[in-house]
Amino acid sequence: MPTTFTAPDGLQLSYTVWEGDGRHRRPVVLHHGLAADTLVNWVNPGVVDALVDAGFTVIALDARGHGASEKPHDPSAYGEDVMAADLVALFDELDLDEICLAGYSMGAIVSLLVATTDRRVRCLAVGGVGSGIVDFGGVDTRVVDRSQIAEGLLAENRADVPPAARPFRRLARRAGADVEALAAVLRATPHGPMKLSNLTAATLILAGESDELATQPERLAAGIAGARLVRVPGNHMEAVAHSAFAAALVSFFAYSDTGESRFRLSSPA
Repeated sequence: MPTTFTAPDGLQLSYTVWEGDGRHRRPVVLHHGLAADTLVNWVNPGVVDALVDAGFTVIALDARGHGASEKPHDPSAYGEDVMAADLVALFDELDLDEICLAGYSMGAIVSLLVATTDRRVRCLAVGGVGSGIVDFGGVDTRVVDRSQIAEGLLAENRADVPPAARPFRRLARRAGADVEALAAVLRATPHGPMKLSNLTAATLILAGESDELATQPERLAAGIAGARLVRVPGNHMEAVAHSAFAAALVSFFAYSDTGESRFRLSSPA
């Protein structure tokens, strides 16, 4: 059952815990992407089940503006730095001392920000991002216009929705999202500098083979000491739902946590 805690600015945020069987000492914390939530990003695709079946305790946060968390409509309530502080506050709330952290798309940026400053993150997996992290420190502005996506989410007439915004609009509808809150997320002040050189966690980059928002993921992997790259089938909206994505997460986190199994660098057949 979802539980709430109080964010540093007083907002009520929702998270869910699935208990593992004790095989792994480190819990896995999950942070979803824009317009999704815990259910859409992690439960429905089977990622939570795969991790729990492997023995992990799983903790998934609904980011502010998403899911069952509070959803202010003021852009000043948002930003990846603010969401990173929420994630750290959740670690503190649950008294976590060692963590495996996974984020997708927006959640990948937030997770990278946290992992560069919080040494409790011992293993990190990020998906749905690529060279945009290296070149722009976050969202790849060569292919994503945040203001256009915000306008597309709010458009009353489908004909007025820019092509780049359509997948996010469909995702928001599937999640039953508050589009005014999502527009505020997109209009928030961008986060501060991201120092990939500060990363000490074992890191996995997961990229869809046709993900237009995760181009040249090998450049991101090259910018993080010891990072591994796994490509999975699918575009930005499909890759996280492919069985190869969950399989790679399980394999990497199990290897990083206990070394009990060999991590597969290639996707399973």
